[in-house]
Amino acid sequence: MRKISIITLIFSVIASSFAIANEVNVFNARHYKADSELYSKFTNMTGIKVNLINGKSGALEKRIISEGADSSADLYITADAGRCGAMDAKGALQGGLTSAAIKDAVPKSFRTNKWVGIAKRARIIYYSPERVTGAELSGMTYEGLADPKWKGRLVIRKSSNIYNKSLVASLIKNNGKAATAAWAEGVVANMARTPTGNDRAQIMAVAAGEADIAVANTYYLALMLSGKKGAEQQEAAKKVKAFFPNQNDRGTHMNVSCAALVKGAPNKANAVKLVEFLLTPESQEHFTNNTFEFPMIDGVSPSPLVVNNLGLDFKQDMKTKLASYGKNQAAAVEVMTAAGWK
Repeated sequence: MRKISIITLIFSVIASSFAIANEVNVFNARHYKADSELYSKFTNMTGIKVNLINGKSGALEKRIISEGADSSADLYITADAGRCGAMDAKGALQGGLTSAAIKDAVPKSFRTNKWVGIAKRARIIYYSPERVTGAELSGMTYEGLADPKWKGRLVIRKSSNIYNKSLVASLIKNNGKAATAAWAEGVVANMARTPTGNDRAQIMAVAAGEADIAVANTYYLALMLSGKKGAEQQEAAKKVKAFFPNQNDRGTHMNVSCAALVKGAPNKANAVKLVEFLLTPESQEHFTNNTFEFPMIDGVSPSPLVVNNLGLDFKQDMKTKLASYGKNQAAAVEVMTAAGWK
């Protein structure tokens, strides 16, 4: 009986190890039902179970950091390179996202060895075609948002918003902190109202005549046009047009949804496999058609809603490394706070 007990114990340990080796723990701050469908496909293809721990980015980050070496997290998946950069700065990530498949799929400026972009988005200008002329927009840049001609005509989210932190961080990288500080003061002076609401609220403000131009991410317009957010938002989206800034110099500010490899990940190899899967054409098409983001890889087209209403042929900023968003995040907050950006 004793021998049987020992054998049983050995097999139990082996089975337990096998289960661990065939799973991956994803701390997920992207709240899309479509993402869960992708993870199910990955499991069906590979046999690797995806354990999803869903939550808001701040709460997940706090948990990963507080648990430290005891964390079960393999991947942290979230929106915005600035968040992944901030986690890296806190020592919560590790290198290892360096496989040939990942390097071949993702341009250098959109990845590090600790995190990689899995889908792209642009932060652009939306305008009222009834109140904004082509001449006013000709050669328009992010820097131009501080031009006094836009006084009382601009809406944009709060300074605490991560998308704005990354946008301002990119301006610091390209123009320096002093110039960006002066720019932020100009932007605040041009605001039509105290910042409030999400990106869709900015687009709706332009549609309602509360402002003439707004700053928001690209996928929000397509989301509104799709009808998934109701008829009111769908009609509002039809009243604005999209404009891609900085087409005559570095290109439009780009950002990503990113997957970061957590320090001490217990299933590192499986985490890498999952990231590789998210960068396949099948997964990229799933992203573009469900979340209306731009594909990270070549050879995949954006959703028809994006192509028809935002366009496809625009110059992306491939010069500014997205790693700079996290590095300049503190300076961006300082600049906006000093300018009185609520």
